[in-house]
Amino acid sequence: MGLWQLLFITRQHCLTKKMAASIDQSEVSLSPLEPTLKNVIDQKTLKWIFVGGKGGVGKTTCSCSLAVQLSKVRESVLIISTDPAHNISDAFDQKFTKIPTLVKGFTNLYAMEIDPNLGYSELPEDYFDEDDYMRTGKSVIHELLGAFPGIDEAMSYAEVMKLVRGMNFSVVVFDTAPTGHTLRLLSFPTVVEKGLGKLLKLKAQISPFMRQVSSLLGMNDFNPEQISSKLEEMLPIIQQVNEQFRDPAQTTFVCICIAEFLSLYETERLVQELTKSQIDTHNIVVNQLLFLDKNDKPCRLCNSRHRVQAKYLDQIEDLYEDFHVTKLPLLDHEVRGSSQIVEFSENLIRSRGTPLGVSE
Repeated sequence: MGLWQLLFITRQHCLTKKMAASIDQSEVSLSPLEPTLKNVIDQKTLKWIFVGGKGGVGKTTCSCSLAVQLSKVRESVLIISTDPAHNISDAFDQKFTKIPTLVKGFTNLYAMEIDPNLGYSELPEDYFDEDDYMRTGKSVIHELLGAFPGIDEAMSYAEVMKLVRGMNFSVVVFDTAPTGHTLRLLSFPTVVEKGLGKLLKLKAQISPFMRQVSSLLGMNDFNPEQISSKLEEMLPIIQQVNEQFRDPAQTTFVCICIAEFLSLYETERLVQELTKSQIDTHNIVVNQLLFLDKNDKPCRLCNSRHRVQAKYLDQIEDLYEDFHVTKLPLLDHEVRGSSQIVEFSENLIRSRGTPLGVSE
């Protein structure tokens, strides 16, 4: 049995169980799905859209382009880069920070860059109100959370999510890091929910420890009870985010790949992990495909690349027959600056034919 046969059987098994639990098989449409991202743009109930895949496949260009298209139909859109090697500043040719900033040339599109590995004590002061005890007690909380592996950065992420939710954006697009980091990021709400639950259960035992740490740090007026009440306030917010991430009406994941073996293998691994985590995904974007304009004649190298791409495109269409598969062209220039992203974003809603054939 070949690798792709094994992947296909495994994924079909996961999808069969998922479909059996959620929809009647008799209602499944057998007609081909539209090969664009219009289904994502038109789904007005979506609150969280993740864009991810293997490194180097064009995730940032695709996520920025999707955010641009969404800004045409939504009241306010935020794009967040969670990749430590931030690229959305380069894509829009504008510097972004950890605070949502309006993208030049738009009235309702905002962008921000966060590092998901950032510790709680490293969060900027702008995340907290002037009288917020979470602001003055960041160092104490950092020491406390150090006893729970993975919680410190997850709590940092929780504060970011609280800030984003408080600003009431219509939809949030995540430009994520390569696959492994992305799967970890998606687990943060669950980690925070469990971690906060444990912390609050141990509140009586932890309070004396927090007082000792605060006195060592010279914070004699520090009140652990106010910190614990803030944590209690945060728990339902994170529980709600956790529920929304698993609701296909509010959250979806768009997988970006190129027509090569390693990228396709990584995409299939990502799809299977998302299915296990009950996070909706039904869109694959195949980027950097060779399309010809009229009167163009392919060279030897183009023909060779076409054969490779055609081989893996066939496998993608077999493996993801129940997905919207969007095909994007390889360009002869880089996409940089708002105007070029706006132009490229039209490809997300444009149905294309066979690569290396004459483009429409």
